[in-house]
Amino acid sequence: MHPEHAQLQADRIYLGWQYVLLHRDPGPPPKRPSPGEAPEPEALDAEWVRRERMREDLLNRPVKIFRTFMALLALLIFGLGVTELMSWSFAAIGLVAAGGVAVICTYAIHQGHKAVRHRAREQQARHDRARAERDKELFRAQEEHARRYREWQERKDRFDRQVSWYAVAVPDEIDRIDVAGGTLPGWSALVTLIGATRLYSGGHLTVLDLSEGAIAKDLIELATRGGDDPLVWVLPVDLPRLDLGATLSAEAFADVLAHVVSVSEEHRTSRDLSFDNAILERVLEVLGENATINQVTAALRALAQVGDPRDDLRYGLITADQLERIGTLFGRGVSDRVVIERAWALESQLRKLETLGSEAVRLPPARLRVVSMDRQAGVFGNRVLGTYVATALTHILRQSPASERPWYHTIIVAGAEKLRGDVLDRLMDACETSRTGLVLTYRSLTPTVRERLGRGHAAVAFMRLGNAEDARVASEHVGTEHRLELAQLTETISAAVDGIDGAYISTVGNTDDAEETPETPPAGLKEDITESTEWGRAASKAMGETERVLHRSREFLVEPHQLQQLPTTSVIVTDATAEGRRVRLADANPAILTFPKTTLGELEDIREALLRIPEQEAEPEIEIEPDPVPPNLGPPPARLDWRRRR
Repeated sequence: MHPEHAQLQADRIYLGWQYVLLHRDPGPPPKRPSPGEAPEPEALDAEWVRRERMREDLLNRPVKIFRTFMALLALLIFGLGVTELMSWSFAAIGLVAAGGVAVICTYAIHQGHKAVRHRAREQQARHDRARAERDKELFRAQEEHARRYREWQERKDRFDRQVSWYAVAVPDEIDRIDVAGGTLPGWSALVTLIGATRLYSGGHLTVLDLSEGAIAKDLIELATRGGDDPLVWVLPVDLPRLDLGATLSAEAFADVLAHVVSVSEEHRTSRDLSFDNAILERVLEVLGENATINQVTAALRALAQVGDPRDDLRYGLITADQLERIGTLFGRGVSDRVVIERAWALESQLRKLETLGSEAVRLPPARLRVVSMDRQAGVFGNRVLGTYVATALTHILRQSPASERPWYHTIIVAGAEKLRGDVLDRLMDACETSRTGLVLTYRSLTPTVRERLGRGHAAVAFMRLGNAEDARVASEHVGTEHRLELAQLTETISAAVDGIDGAYISTVGNTDDAEETPETPPAGLKEDITESTEWGRAASKAMGETERVLHRSREFLVEPHQLQQLPTTSVIVTDATAEGRRVRLADANPAILTFPKTTLGELEDIREALLRIPEQEAEPEIEIEPDPVPPNLGPPPARLDWRRRR
């Protein structure tokens, strides 16, 4: 599989991207050899020739003088012979002797000049040979440079074209993802990434935001731009329009309410829960089917003897017959004081849910549903509301058939440390049984969280941990021997997004059944992220200002102080494989998908693929265009029904 063939896969849960350079920077190109760098061979020097000739002249001077003398002597003898002052016999002998000596001297002088010319020619020949050898060496050096430059160019092309961001995903066989630590911007990035890839691969998503930080705001905008119509409930304002739990039976509804009451009583046992559950079941039996929360609280007030029951009779919350039956549920007398106290406690907790479903409207189906807590509401009230939503979802999942495709429906609970341990356990079990994907994010590692972190077939992810003790626990869980590579671009973009602006806007307050929103054809995921998310806009701006840091990174060991300084979007993902437990550092910034050198393939898969293809085809241009809905996903499972059974 080539990197550009990597597509969004429905059987992968994407948690971020890992920065890895398989090909290192080859550095500057090799320097071209220059003729001026090689030493120039010495040319034939005219001064040297002049000096040689002068030396030869100095050596031949005595010979020349002697030759001149012998030539003059021959002329004298010839003159004496002509004037007959000397007989020609003696003159002939003198001429032959003097002339012969002069000729011999002339020959010697000629040989000396010839030797000088020979040495000059030899010197010129050596110069020519040296120049030819130098030219030959320069030619060989240029050929070697051309070969090295071609190799450098190939390495440079591979380096420039290589993928630098690889998807970090876990298979859908994983039942749950536990995210420990992190900031609200970091959670926003992670939730946007997980939600976007789930929605664009054809799935459904429910977000229970207990963080009060509007972390799914970017995801909502992204889903809207992609053609979906998300449903957003902002509690407690939208509590009257929340129909979650409308399909629950009386027994299940009593169980949900019993867990809601226990939210403020951390040390309550299963026996205490069963006692509250028994009270609520008996009250619901008296009230009959379709009982609302305000009817339940009215019955509990009557049971606890709180207030004047005639007010509830006047408002039609209970009938006289029901009031009489409630009064005899547990007998009369001082022995029922325990029941009265628990009924009073139940009423004081459940009255925060009195408006639940009182104005429920018929809502169109939506692939993205977000239930959030208003940060302006009380802390305790939000815990009650969050526990109700989580427990009601648990019962709906328990009644739903197992999905044919894991993670088709995904639930994200942000701020899960605010839920009781038994509520989390029941939600985990229900999701595992129904093959519903579950993502839990914890702001801190409380004892309750530590007991459940990574339990079962779950992947664990660690984000920035501000608390020193939490960082120590996380480093021990991951292992301090791991050396991870952190891209400087991650630090740069994380610093550019300091917080989350804005809040949720309810979409269920003004729903018109008769009006249908026209469908918008989904655009590409990359374009949607760039246009509709804060991360996409921040990445576009940072990329234009930080070109010089695109290929910079640093390594660090998994130590507590390093975990406390992680960038906002950094995620250390640990999961178990057939080869053992693997640890990877990812960047959960969804905008990385828009980078030109990002692939949806995982590093191990790409590395194996590159080993199986020819080297010249190993680094093609990267072109990521994920499919909005991958083919061959099979029939979708039945949609979860939020309404309480009538």
